[in-house]
Amino acid sequence: MAGCCQRLRLDDGAREDARQRLRSVRGHVDGILKMLDHPDTYCVDVLKQIKAVQGGLDRVGGLVLRAHLRDHVTTANERGDVEEMVEELMEVLKYR
Repeated sequence: MAGCCQRLRLDDGAREDARQRLRSVRGHVDGILKMLDHPDTYCVDVLKQIKAVQGGLDRVGGLVLRAHLRDHVTTANERGDVEEMVEELMEVLKYR
């Protein structure tokens, strides 16, 4: 399985989009940390921000998954690593 992964990379467009989205997520996390510095912060407000961060991470994951499917999974048969690709995705997706 490691052989299939070493020669495949995330395309530049998806990589930059993921970076921008993760910077936004980081900003939201920083905002949550600042909220927690204040003793009068309402717990539901914190939960809402945590949910927003989780949504942001889910969107980044979806973006990377879409790029992987489009760029690598669809061409696995040509490369001869279909089983490796299937096993790799099964391993990753079992944690969702």
